[in-house]
Amino acid sequence: MKQGGTTPVPDTAPPGGPRHVAIIMDGNGRWAQARGRPRLFGHHAGARRVREVVEACPELGIKYLTIFAFSTENWKRTQVEVAGLMSLFRRYITREARALKERGVRVRFIGDRLRLDEKLVLLMDQLEEMTSNNDLVHLTIALNYGGRDEVARATKRLAQDVAGGRLSPDDVDEETLPRYLDTHVLPDPDLVIRTSGEARISNFLLWQSAYSEYEFIDTLWPDFSGEELRRLCTSYGTRDRRFGAVPA
Repeated sequence: MKQGGTTPVPDTAPPGGPRHVAIIMDGNGRWAQARGRPRLFGHHAGARRVREVVEACPELGIKYLTIFAFSTENWKRTQVEVAGLMSLFRRYITREARALKERGVRVRFIGDRLRLDEKLVLLMDQLEEMTSNNDLVHLTIALNYGGRDEVARATKRLAQDVAGGRLSPDDVDEETLPRYLDTHVLPDPDLVIRTSGEARISNFLLWQSAYSEYEFIDTLWPDFSGEELRRLCTSYGTRDRRFGAVPA
């Protein structure tokens, strides 16, 4: 499968590669500014890159892909940039919906939808419904998402169930809270990638990534490719994941 003019990804999945990859897509603004263009130019380039990465997933054995599109902290950006991003999200959903459905991609959104405008939320709902029977790749888009916010919302719902007698306090353990998270239908990510040279997790999937492997790379998101994703998946396959245990 070709990816937008870049090197095709070989159709053999790396042995022992990750099943669930999560990506903090960073560097769009710097990519644009390095070219003398406004930050929104970089965001549009980054949105186009998502298609290539999604298309690469089946050949790499990636069943689940979760991408960080807009955080709860991103509202602090200029009104012009935020408005431009919201417009970009609406355009992305409208433009990509049919292709995602035809490629067998199931789309989900995680995050707090209350602050998003009604038109965008309607498009999100429609895309989720349109792709609900697909199973080739599960694409989860984190939109107005923050890990702490997610845990707080989940804890509130859990507390409501305890107060309402639907859940006993004695039954609450580390297996209980995940059932209240936005990602309750997804496996935890095996590999988390952050682009652009930053080495922090930025409030992304805090609970879910407790035992994820991390890759912090210098590539700015608009330059990220299916071939680089393959390289990272191959590297993941060489890691010894013990989950706190000692090898026999």
